[in-house]
Amino acid sequence: MNTNTTAPQWSLLLTYVSLAIVICVIVLGSWTRLADAGLGCPDWPGCYGSLVVPQTSLEISAAEALYPDAPVEVGKGWLEMIHRYFATALGFVILVLAVASWSQRKRLFYPFVLTQYLLAMVILQGTFGAWTVTWKLWPQVVTSHLLGGFITASLLTVLLIKLRRMGQKVKPLSLTNISHSRLRIWAIMAAVLIIIQVFLGGWMSSNYAALACSDLPNCNGSWWPEMDFSQGFNLTQSIGPNYLGGLMNSEARQAIHVLHRYGALILGVFLLVMSYRLIAQKDSRLRQFGVGFLILFTVQFCLGVANIYYFLPLPVAVAHNFGGACLFALTLSLIYVVFSKRGRLNEF
Repeated sequence: MNTNTTAPQWSLLLTYVSLAIVICVIVLGSWTRLADAGLGCPDWPGCYGSLVVPQTSLEISAAEALYPDAPVEVGKGWLEMIHRYFATALGFVILVLAVASWSQRKRLFYPFVLTQYLLAMVILQGTFGAWTVTWKLWPQVVTSHLLGGFITASLLTVLLIKLRRMGQKVKPLSLTNISHSRLRIWAIMAAVLIIIQVFLGGWMSSNYAALACSDLPNCNGSWWPEMDFSQGFNLTQSIGPNYLGGLMNSEARQAIHVLHRYGALILGVFLLVMSYRLIAQKDSRLRQFGVGFLILFTVQFCLGVANIYYFLPLPVAVAHNFGGACLFALTLSLIYVVFSKRGRLNEF
């Protein structure tokens, strides 16, 4: 076994590049979805049978003859294709990272397995991307695609932490008035609550329920409006209909929206308590996590309120989606740190 524990520079470089690209993919993906451009190209992986969007009148006529039920909208088509270009670039960089990591699989502490998980994840994401189009924005796939993007970004964040820890002297966490097991429970609970909240947010977006409640702090004049939970959370919707714009009635959309709001309140209370306890710790790494959770959730809450108050402005909605990805990645990073037995994070 190779006992040189310092991470190779190429692995750090590829990880940084992957993180930069995945940020672009998440932002472009939410922008595409929120701009109703998810079917800007009715086929996959190309756009009307080409790797670029039809531009000239002749190309547009040929494209519409090929797909008579999908009129060409050049702007939406380019938005969708640019998202695909970045997603393809991400897949390529992660493929290079995963293949190159085989030469490091016997290096002490090198996160070889994690690189292979990332490759599997990006392949799965490509599959979800194809199904999103071919299954016409089926909410189950759109929501899964969103979760997959967040998981990919989170795994890349953990990969960066693991690579930067290589060669570092072990520094155990220093805890104040809390046991290690209690800290782990908090981290797991935070992950569970954030996963639920991300699912609710993705499900709300994929079913076009973001504006189902038009006022604050209640919903359409009521704290508990008429809601149809059976339809709102029907996971057996059939594949085939075009889900652009959503097919649910207003009561079903209100059910999704209200649960997302109350879920945010529950998550917020928990994160505020956890942040307070983390900031009170002597360990600088835990204090950094506490401050990070406090700032991120505060920003997320304000963005969520702004989405409703200003009727879902595109930049605010995209920022809210990206903030969710940041919270997801921060939580997975906390789980890794509190469950890990080696390394330090004070330079991260």
